[in-house]
Amino acid sequence: MRGGEKYSHKLMKKIRCEIPDVPGALGKLAAAIGDRKAILGDITRVEVTPAHVVRDVIVYFDNPKHVQDTVAALKKLKGYKILAVEDEILRIHKGGKVAVQPLVRVESLSDLRIVYTPGVAQVCNYIVEHPQEARTYTAVGNSVCIATNGSAVLGLGDIGVAAAMPVMEGKSLILHKMADVSCVPLLIDSSDADRIVDILEGIAKTFSVIMIEDVKAPLCFEVEEKLQKRVSIPVFHDDQHGTATVILAALIRALKMTGNKKQEVRIVINGAGAAAMAAAKMLIAYGFRHSILCDSAGPIYSGRTNGMNPYKEEIARCTNSGKVKGTLADAMKGADVFIGLSLPGLVTSGMVRSMKKKPIVFPMANPVPEIWPYEALAAGAAISLDGRTINNALAFPGIIRGTLDAGAPLITYKMKFAAAETLAALAGKNEIVPDFMDPAVHRAVASAVRAAAEKSMVRK
Repeated sequence: MRGGEKYSHKLMKKIRCEIPDVPGALGKLAAAIGDRKAILGDITRVEVTPAHVVRDVIVYFDNPKHVQDTVAALKKLKGYKILAVEDEILRIHKGGKVAVQPLVRVESLSDLRIVYTPGVAQVCNYIVEHPQEARTYTAVGNSVCIATNGSAVLGLGDIGVAAAMPVMEGKSLILHKMADVSCVPLLIDSSDADRIVDILEGIAKTFSVIMIEDVKAPLCFEVEEKLQKRVSIPVFHDDQHGTATVILAALIRALKMTGNKKQEVRIVINGAGAAAMAAAKMLIAYGFRHSILCDSAGPIYSGRTNGMNPYKEEIARCTNSGKVKGTLADAMKGADVFIGLSLPGLVTSGMVRSMKKKPIVFPMANPVPEIWPYEALAAGAAISLDGRTINNALAFPGIIRGTLDAGAPLITYKMKFAAAETLAALAGKNEIVPDFMDPAVHRAVASAVRAAAEKSMVRK
């Protein structure tokens, strides 16, 4: 649907209308929608009768009341009839987005005896003698668990495990589509780190990678650290490391286009959650020397006492060497790069103008950014993109595929650097990151990640 990406933060409804079959009738409907400040999307002809045309019209709204007011106005149009108002998003998600599918056909009793008893005993006995071959002769080698407790879902916050399932299914679908990975979404109804870790450790033999998703900070840090020590397969928190990898890729490419050097630019990151912490650490590990991390209380610095925790204290020791204090606006003055991983509308055009000439601005709050990219560009930014473009979905399919192919026990910085550098190299002439929908991009990332993993494993 054209416009679907641009207006993805709005409510989308499909309105089925019976319209008089006369010149200008469709235009009258469109004008009525526009008068109510709703945004017209795709229009599809459903049926033609002697006197009317039935059309499905996609319309984008700001909120439920906006829907009600607009539909009420359309019902007042003489000769028009509203036949139905449907939630197109709910329709697409009905029944879920993923399912377990067999890879082997069973069409006869002979087939059944091979895939089940008695033939399966041969495979079981082989694995008893060669335990490592479970990855080869079962689904384990290509299976990933995507686990959440629903405490930090997208831009929605703590909405609980049941409401988080559509997001887990979405990531599963992306991994299957772009990297041919089999995924199992897992909902864990707990906010206790040890309980979550115990559950995931108990099922770890089923998978070759465990992905932790949409778990709030600092709980996610504790879960990842403890679990990785207790299992022999990679633990990957995509909200941290996938997001950080794509930010690094975008920054590598943006610096190349603007002619800046990573050792010299001053970066301000707003937000102190999982993604922001991981991005700051990854940029430091990659060689960026000057960065400031801000939270709701302003710049984080060593010695600050307000709103601190052990993870903020750790990041304070390696950022903001000048101990800049005050507000986000104070931190942004003279900065070369802004990365937003916080809340909508926190950055003004004036704050962008206070940065260095032609800064790089990545406002990535979801679903509405800290400042809209067009506003940042109008305020003087050389490059500005939000989270719809700089999205972790560009990184995690290739990272997971490469990790599985290498049989890597961990996902290291070198593997993530390889992914970021590949993404930056694949961006087109006027692009910051390549097209997510191009399968070749994910294959290239997977190949680079696998090579980096295998090189590291050989050295050990």
